[in-house]
Amino acid sequence: MSESARLITINPTSIDDALVVEAGAALAAGKLVAIPTETVYGLGCNALDPDAIAGVFEAKGRPASDPLIVHVDGVAMADTLIEGGLPTVATRLAAAFWPGPLTMVLPKTEIVPDAITSGGPTVGVRCPAHPVARALITASGVPVAAPSANRFGRISPTTAAHVVEELGDRIDLIVDAGPADHGVESTVVTFEGDEAVILRHGALTAEALADHVAVREVGEADADARAAAPGHDLRHYSPRTPAIATTTTPGDATEGDIVYVAYDDRAIPLPGGWSFFSLGDRSDLELVARNLYANLRRLDAAAHDLIVIELTDAAGIGRAIDDRLTRAASGIVTTTDVALAGAVAEVLQAKPSPDPRRR
Repeated sequence: MSESARLITINPTSIDDALVVEAGAALAAGKLVAIPTETVYGLGCNALDPDAIAGVFEAKGRPASDPLIVHVDGVAMADTLIEGGLPTVATRLAAAFWPGPLTMVLPKTEIVPDAITSGGPTVGVRCPAHPVARALITASGVPVAAPSANRFGRISPTTAAHVVEELGDRIDLIVDAGPADHGVESTVVTFEGDEAVILRHGALTAEALADHVAVREVGEADADARAAAPGHDLRHYSPRTPAIATTTTPGDATEGDIVYVAYDDRAIPLPGGWSFFSLGDRSDLELVARNLYANLRRLDAAAHDLIVIELTDAAGIGRAIDDRLTRAASGIVTTTDVALAGAVAEVLQAKPSPDPRRR
């Protein structure tokens, strides 16, 4: 597309049925529709239409190796996508957490196009909690594939305005239903027997899952399992500005136009030229997560030479926050002030010198 996508607003507390029918029909017809969910905004398409799926990959610039999550309006629709239907352990989690920010990766049926799963034998399925998202899926009559509605590898969108910025001239329709509630993507799990294996931390915590099933982390060496989850690249959810993640403080790092991103719990001495940006109060990490991507966008727009981001080093939703921040930093995590100073110097030395002819 070259024209700007049409933008419609649907109030989630007073849903306009006519607009839902319109957007649902567009999805069924193979159009690309940005939809609100409780996690982030997704780029929705008919998950059974190969041409529409190809359009999503093209619009995002997404590699074919990164599978898509398929969104459903309930267990009955999910069962059409899962070989043999949801197994007992998955049914238990669906009863506890669907609708909600939980994606379950299970063996797919033949109706699921290979492009959805990157050629793999499994498909990730979730039932979103956002009332507009579910209404759109029901109105379309088809399962809806919906990766985040941004250019591949970039910061995920949590408002319709973010979608316009990222994909406004590449898709057909954007449904605005206000800011996303959680602000980070769904938690992704697969299963080994009755054990849930976490492939990606997200808005649903490991602790909440553990109240219902045995839980473990995917092994570092388990490349096949990791590949079944979206967003598995080391660099993802990333600003254009170079970034470093850290578990320490700057110490005697190089001076420069650098922003140190941390929390409100303590004052941090900073080298000359450094500025401070707060992600919020570490005692309210749910709020930190909700505003995380919007804050990363603000930092990126400020055009600093470097962003240094302190990880939460916390359990619960902190794991999802730290995962996103680590990927935003291309996996660069420093654990001592000496290592941080070295990483800062290396990034600044690699930065191209400004052209004196440009003003």
